[in-house]
Amino acid sequence: MKLRIFFEKDRPQEVRAYLKEDGTFADRLRALCKEEDRPLVGYRGEEAVILDPMAVCCFITEEGKIFALTGRERLTVKSRLYQLEEELGQDFLKINQSCLASVKQIERFDASISGTLKVRFKNGYTDYVSRRCVKKVKERFGL
Repeated sequence: MKLRIFFEKDRPQEVRAYLKEDGTFADRLRALCKEEDRPLVGYRGEEAVILDPMAVCCFITEEGKIFALTGRERLTVKSRLYQLEEELGQDFLKINQSCLASVKQIERFDASISGTLKVRFKNGYTDYVSRRCVKKVKERFGL
């Protein structure tokens, strides 16, 4: 793969990539370009905090609000879950209707006899994979 970078102060920033197929690398490029467009902001009361997506274990919906769970705190996010899923790309995976999980923050899966999957995150939070999402999760992790 070749990489060329040109610095021109008079032109707007642009990223152009010619790839043979869509995949993980393309998703990472998209995420990188979107990061520059708009930072991810969480709210602790009235205080706005810039979030590093890699520090977020998951995004959950409770009582009509979206929360970002990090290692030690819970912050309100004003984006919708589907918007976060589109923006964050391959590093996040929807495990049920109310949880968007960071793939890198999952500690383990616990399978039950009934076929359900329980997800435990590195921060201690646990949630379940819905029947609708089990196939996608199993394919992603090779389970």
